[in-house]
Order: sequence, then C-alpha cells, then structure tokens
Amino acid sequence: MKGTRVALQLLQLLPLLRCSCAASPAAPSSLPAANRTAAAAAAGVRDEAAELGRGRRRRYISQDDMLAILDFHNKVRGKVFPPASNMEYMVWDETLARTAEDWASTCLWEHGPRNLLKFLGQNLSVRTGRYRSILQLVKPWYDEVKDYAFPYPRDCNPRCPLKCYGPMCTHYTQMVWATSNKVGCAIHTCNNMNVWGSVWKRATYLVCNYSPKGNWIGEAPYKVGVPCSMCPPSYGGSCSNNMCFPAVNSNYLHWFK
Repeated sequence: MKGTRVALQLLQLLPLLRCSCAASPAAPSSLPAANRTAAAAAAGVRDEAAELGRGRRRRYISQDDMLAILDFHNKVRGKVFPPASNMEYMVWDETLARTAEDWASTCLWEHGPRNLLKFLGQNLSVRTGRYRSILQLVKPWYDEVKDYAFPYPRDCNPRCPLKCYGPMCTHYTQMVWATSNKVGCAIHTCNNMNVWGSVWKRATYLVCNYSPKGNWIGEAPYKVGVPCSMCPPSYGGSCSNNMCFPAVNSNYLHWFK
C-alpha cells in the first residue's frame, strides 16, 4: 500500500501563527595521564550503555534513528542560505526525548501537552503504509524551504485549525532556528489514529521537541553573515561545518547524560 504522510508544526502562543564487543583496552595505569582520563570517561559511557541494555532506562527511539535525525538537522543547519553567522550545532537531549515519547504515546494528532508548549518547540509527522526510514518523516519538514523566503515566512502560513492547507514552512524554520540547539524525538506506532477526521491504521507517529523553542513572531530564524562570526561566547570560538560547535562535550556523551 502506498504510504501517506502528513506533517504538522506547532501553533504556539507567541511563535508564528500556523496550524558493543571490542579488544580489551590497555590498563589505565599503563597509559599517560591524559589517556587515562579519556579511558575513564569512555568506561563510564560503556557502563551507562550497559545499564541501558539491561533495561534500567528505557530508550524512546533507536540509536540509528536518533543519529539520522540529528545528522539531518545539522546538515540542514550548516547549509542554510543566506549563510548564518550564529547557527548553533544541535545536540540530542534525553529529557526532550522523554517528553516527546509521553506525547507520542497519546496518539493525538495535535500539539501538546499545553503546559510544555510555553517552553518547547515541536514538530510532528505521521504516515501510514510502507515505512522504510525515519527520514521519510523528517524530510518533509525540510522540503518546506521551497516556500520560504528569508527572513519571515509571511507567504506560508496555512489556514488552521480545522484542516491546515496552503504553503507551510514553520517546520523548516524550527529546524534551522539558530538558538534551538537541542532536540529530542520519539516514534510511536498508533493502531488507530484520527488524522483530520480519518482513522489511520498502524500509523507511524514522530514527535520532535526542541529547546530553546523557535518560531517567534517578528524574529528571523538566524542572523545572516560569515559563518560562526557571531557565535555565543560559551562556544569559545569553536566552529564546525558553519556552526558554532561545543568545544569539549561530544554528542555521544550527551546521549547518555
């Protein structure tokens, strides 16, 4: 059966209006001091990963899907046009992933919960039929770039809330909102999901939460200029792929935080 997909972007109060086995490592005592520190850190991550494997903490999305979502977002963010001077590298946030799972499990085709939408950005996507890749649910958000003209999406605000139609681009602007540097997502299979009046069987539902939230009325998603020329001081001047890049912490450590 040919798949069907729909994407829905957050209608916010102030934002835009719109409806592993490996060889044993050398003993730490035989390593230089710097390497001993790195080995200890790696061992700590492996211990936490093992705890995950024993079911001590539930994972709300597979690591492959998590990597795919994060990689796609950062590729899009690093290649915006016009170029951004303050685009921040996006990292995975487990708390956001938990809140996304809580909402995805409701199988409600609407944004929520309301008490969190004051603080978080949110993109939703759903499809039914054959499902091959998480990017089938994420790419439609980026595809809205064709209807977007920097800096403000004045020409792509669909009429909502009964049934959104017309050009839409606020999924895209949330993806490239410079200061939205954390994302956490969850995917859930809904046996019967009401999508604008139609009941979808075995619907694959994706919820991604962003922090700090973007899509504020009257603001552009980023500042135009030489890449990384206006990064916040906290990045210490570190830049990677046209984005302000965390100088110390790696994404890997963030996942098991």
